[in-house]
Amino acid sequence: MPGPTTLLLFALATFLLTVTPGPGVLYVTARSVSQGRPAGFASMIGIESGEVVWLAAAATGVGALLSASTQALDVLRFAGAAYLIYLGVQRWREVDRPVTPAPARLGRVFVQGFATQLVNPKVAVFFVAFLPQFLNPTAPIALQVLVLGAVYISVAVAVDVSYVLAASAVGARFLRSTVAQRRSGRIAAGTYVALGVAAAASGFKRP
Repeated sequence: MPGPTTLLLFALATFLLTVTPGPGVLYVTARSVSQGRPAGFASMIGIESGEVVWLAAAATGVGALLSASTQALDVLRFAGAAYLIYLGVQRWREVDRPVTPAPARLGRVFVQGFATQLVNPKVAVFFVAFLPQFLNPTAPIALQVLVLGAVYISVAVAVDVSYVLAASAVGARFLRSTVAQRRSGRIAAGTYVALGVAAAASGFKRP
């Protein structure tokens, strides 16, 4: 069982990771702005589900195997970059269509959020290389990952809920016009592509 100091430091590290704009934050914000709170919360649940998979990987030792394999990390990095660029291209094509596309179904929003976080390089590095530093190798690993995972998810949910509420409020107030919707769509598309290119260009840096 991690001590109070370890839990506090881990909670702080989790907050800094989740509050910093990245693929997950961008996806939740974009969906909240364009489709409101229901889509924002669906995307948030998808994001958190992807993080649960990474927690399970850390608990079962998959994270350690990935950490020891540079090639596996490279594959993950390029897969995440390609997916982000794909989302950006798709978003740009939707904006340029003469007819406003129907809102994406919540199930699709969830799946895209799940996939976004599953191949998110920032989250991969956190769980593969950073989380193990908070573990005591002489104590049961699975229990420690479970406790730290509960802290991580609690902090991440609080941060993401804040993003959903803020972004959906902005969308409801400022994006009622077609011009504003197109501009926000292009900004979101460009940001996705930029994040994908940045992820592909930067290597994994182990703490």
